[in-house]
Order: sequence, then C-alpha cells, then structure tokens
Amino acid sequence: MRKLMKTLLAVAFVAVAAMAPVQSAQAEEGKMGLFVNLTTDDTWAAAKAISFAHQKALKGGHEPVAIWLNVRGVYLADKKRASHVHGLMAESGMSIQDMLTGFMADGGQVIMCGVCSKAAGLTKDDYIDGVVMGEWPLIESLLFDPNVKTLAW
Repeated sequence: MRKLMKTLLAVAFVAVAAMAPVQSAQAEEGKMGLFVNLTTDDTWAAAKAISFAHQKALKGGHEPVAIWLNVRGVYLADKKRASHVHGLMAESGMSIQDMLTGFMADGGQVIMCGVCSKAAGLTKDDYIDGVVMGEWPLIESLLFDPNVKTLAW
C-alpha cells in the first residue's frame, strides 16, 4: 500500500510539474486575456485602469482584453459627460472617452453593465461609439474563461 501511495504521489508531482511550463508559455505567448472590472467614475483611477488594460495588457499581446464598466463606471463612456483630464492624461490632452476609444480601436472591448446603465438613466445611445451592452452570456464567457484573468479597479 505504501509503494502504491508513493507511486501515485510521484505521478501527481510529475503531472503538475509538466503543466507549469505550458501555463508559463501561454502567458508569454500572450494567450491569457484580461477582464477589468471598473466600478468607479473617479478619473484618476479610471485612467490608470484603462491605461493598464490598453498599454500593458492589450499592447503586450494579451487577448481578449475587456473593460467592464459597471456601478458608477458607466458614466465614463457617456459622450455627453466631459471627463476631467487628470495628470496621467494631461500631457496628451486625452479624456477618458478618448482613452476608451483608443483602447477599442486597438482591439479592446468596452462592455457596459445594462442594469447599471438603467439605474444611471443611460442607454446605448448615450455612450461613445463601440461600447457593447453587456448581456450575461458575454460577461460569463469572459469571467469564467480559464484563460482570462480578472482585475478589479
């Protein structure tokens, strides 16, 4: 019985060790995606989250990269609501809406929470071009994808 346990333990160890390089190689090849849960309309925090998703993850070859705007984050993509140009964006003169548009132009997804939009009194027509309304199947496909990591801001 002891010999069987040692053999099973050795097999399990080899299996785990063999998987580690595969997971590391996937990350290096940019196959892992990123789902950013952005809940604030604070422009400093939002600019940091959008910049990270765009400049680090998306331009680093990770895919898919999506930003889910929910709670107060829905206000960030409102085309009628001018955003404060914060320190990070001041040099470039980019607004939050400009940052989101650039992110989408490079292949990123901006997904809007429908329930939060309704609570804020906003509809798809209120948002900048390219924003997708986040139905559950879309959110679920990203959130529970084993090749997508989640980061909350």
